[in-house]
Amino acid sequence: MEYQKLSNGVKMPMEGYGVFQITDPAACEQAVLDALKTGYRLIDTASSYQNEAAVGRAIRRSGIDRKDLFITTKCYIQQMGYTKTLQAFEESLDKLGLDYLDLYLIHMPFGDVYGSWRALEELYKAGKVRAIGVCNFMPDRLMDLCYNVEILPQINQIERHPHYQRQEDLVLMRQFGVQPEAWAPFAEGLKGMFDEPVLKAIAAKYGKSPAQVILRWNIQQGVIVIPKSVHVQRMKENLAIWDFALDEEDLRNIAALDKHCPSMLDTRKPSEVKRVYDYLKNPVLTSL
Repeated sequence: MEYQKLSNGVKMPMEGYGVFQITDPAACEQAVLDALKTGYRLIDTASSYQNEAAVGRAIRRSGIDRKDLFITTKCYIQQMGYTKTLQAFEESLDKLGLDYLDLYLIHMPFGDVYGSWRALEELYKAGKVRAIGVCNFMPDRLMDLCYNVEILPQINQIERHPHYQRQEDLVLMRQFGVQPEAWAPFAEGLKGMFDEPVLKAIAAKYGKSPAQVILRWNIQQGVIVIPKSVHVQRMKENLAIWDFALDEEDLRNIAALDKHCPSMLDTRKPSEVKRVYDYLKNPVLTSL
């Protein structure tokens, strides 16, 4: 495993395990336990996933020293605002059964983001969280936040995959010292991701899978990844990306796959804004 040093000096694993959509408590607990046994040390959850308690049980069952883990969770739209976010943080910490978090994120760029960010800054200064950041912030929202806060976000977790490469976003993040992290690096396999001839050809070249090529592509560009699978063999496969490197021709060919539009989340589209506001009551994956 390689690590990325955040702007505040905290070291974060470049590959982790995400638990989005693993809503059955027993299944989530077992999946996280399997992931930890496989070698993952970064676990990414969120209050809106409604599985923090299961993640916490798996952490305790694993017997792994807390300092060797990197645990992320997030506050959702209904938890925005200074007071609500402080309360949400304590609720998440209690469900996880932890004394501190490694990373706490604002999940969506909606609601009282600035009140919530003041809460995150306070939690960070108090040592309750080692790093703070945001999710799904487009360049204009990220710039506006950075221009108006005391502590800049250390992470922006975004939809990023070969169909939506966001090179301009990455440039902006580097300018502000914000580390990019890719959720859904496979775009859930939507729009024929795993059937792309370019990815299949590169995979054959290295004796790897298209999924491994996608993860390696992100890693080589300095983007942290958090793939998800409930299958142990796939967990192992996703982690086996450290023994090869894509060459310049590979990177050029993958660059040509960019459709310049999201497959899963568009925070500027009204149907998507409505979807994410309603998500806790009606968990629809996407309206795109």
